[in-house]
Amino acid sequence: MKTNMKTKKLIVLLMVAAFTLGVAGLSFSAEEIKGVVSKIEGDKLTILDDKDREKTVMVKDKESLKEIKVADRVLVKDGKVTKEGA
Repeated sequence: MKTNMKTKKLIVLLMVAAFTLGVAGLSFSAEEIKGVVSKIEGDKLTILDDKDREKTVMVKDKESLKEIKVADRVLVKDGKVTKEGA
C-alpha cells in the first residue's frame, strides 16, 4: 500500500512540475528579443542577442519570415518579427 501512495504522490508532483514549466514557457514567449538572425528553420528563428546568447523563438506570422534572412537585425515580440531599420 505504501508503494501505491508514493506512486500517487510522484504523479501529482510531476503534474505540478509540468504545469509550472508550461506556464513559465508562456510568459517567456511574450518577452521582447532583439538581435541578429543566425538560423531560420520553418517558423523558428534563432537569434543572437546583444549579450551573445542564442535564443530560438517561434514566429506566429509566417508571412513576415519571407522578408527575413540570416544576418538581419530583428525584433521579436509576442511571436511577431520585424526587421530593425526597415
